[in-house]
Order: sequence, then C-alpha cells, then structure tokens
Amino acid sequence: LMMRVSANLSWLFKDAGSSVAERCKHAGAAGFKVVESDWPGDAVPADELRAALQDAGLEQVLLNCCQGDTSAGECGFAAEPGQERRFHDTLQETLQYAATIGCNKIHILSGRKLEDSNTAAQEATLIENLRSIVPLLRQLDVTAVIEPINPVSRPGYFLNSYDTACRVLEAVGSDRVMLQLDVFHLQMIAGNITNTINKLAPIIGHVQVAQVPGRGEPSSDGEINYPHVFTTLRNAGYTGFVGCEYKPSSSNIADTLSWVSQYGLEF
Repeated sequence: LMMRVSANLSWLFKDAGSSVAERCKHAGAAGFKVVESDWPGDAVPADELRAALQDAGLEQVLLNCCQGDTSAGECGFAAEPGQERRFHDTLQETLQYAATIGCNKIHILSGRKLEDSNTAAQEATLIENLRSIVPLLRQLDVTAVIEPINPVSRPGYFLNSYDTACRVLEAVGSDRVMLQLDVFHLQMIAGNITNTINKLAPIIGHVQVAQVPGRGEPSSDGEINYPHVFTTLRNAGYTGFVGCEYKPSSSNIADTLSWVSQYGLEF
C-alpha cells in the first residue's frame, strides 16, 4: 500500500477562493482524490461542502474539531478543566458535520494552557474527556486524533509535547484515539525524527508534512530530509494519508506537487 497525499484545503488553493468549498474543484483538478481541513462549519454549511466534495470527486478524510471562538483565543476544550460541557457540545457539532460530509476522522484540539490550572490537572482532564467519548466514536465508526503543536507556531497551546501525547493515549487505551504526527511540529518540538517515528509508529493515525522553518512543501528548501522521512514511515508500516498542511512556495500548483511522485507517494 502506498501512502496517499491529502490536500489541506485550509492551506492550499487559497487563491481559488476564501472557502474550503470553493477550493474543492481546484484540488480535484490538481490530481487530489482526498482532502482534509480545519473546522469550516461557521463559514460553510455541511451540505454545501458535501456537494462541493461530490462535484470534485473528492473524499474528506480528516476534519479539525470546532474550536470555539478563535477570535477570543479558544482552540478546543479537551484539556481545559471546567469546560467539559463545551468539549462535548463542540464534539457533537463536529461529529454531525463529519457525518454529513462522509468524514470518519476528526482532530480533537486540546485547548489552552491555563494560568489557573496545573499541567497534571489538564492532562487528567484530557484523558478523561477522550476516554468518555470512545464508545460514541466506536458506535459512529469514527477515529479521533490528537496532535502536539509546537509553541512557536501556537503559543499557549496545551498539547505541545510527544511525551504528554503518548501518556494520554496510553491512558485512554483505545485505537479509536490515535496520534496525528505533523512532521513539521515534530522537528520544531523534538527533532530526532527517525527514532521518534519508529517509536510512535503503532499509535500514528494521520501524518502531516511541511518543511522547516518556512513551512513550505516537503521539496522546498529546509532542514527536513523528506525522502528519508517517507522511507522511515513506510518501513515502520505506515500506510495512511499524508496531509499537505503547508504554504506552497509558488502559485504554480504543479511545481509544488512534483515531490509526490518523486518521493514515492500517490494521489
């Protein structure tokens, strides 16, 4: 099984329109068969996106959860003690949206590091919240992923370490909740990419890629040797999707996608 690339509609095809629905046909025209995105719910109703995906012959394979009020700095609630109600409400909203567009994987955002709460309490809240939704995920045949995000890109985000993510996933103990490995964040947080991939391989549920430090496509100039990274993932048994969550270095999309076949992946 070859790894397949997924177009992140929140990052790619931005000149095609402001909404993820408008970007679908461009993703299809560029050769993509699958896509992913941040939470579009407030701007794009689910049936509008479903129609756009169908028209472009695309399948959505990952959806970020509703994060709350992003203008107020909210970024999910899964690790915020006292916000359990908001966590469950936004999760229900996300699951409903995902079901409408036919997407069976969601990225659950941890929320902020809180001044008035300690790390252990936040970690315990994250574990408890994730544990509590496993039966629902199983019933709906949905997988959730959690993703460490580096503190330079998103200061104040709670889940910023792979050690924490591993402890949380071990405590949750279900293959319905997996790790989203963004190689860009991995390099920014920890480096040691080869060993880390090999260690984390059994719990990886989704992969995303971008170059460091500029966050361009994998073949752009930077410090990550992506042919080696993809070989490592392949050898570790990863056969899932590779999300293109990057800023293309050129508006000529074909140029910024030549790496896909060159590095042994497919659409």
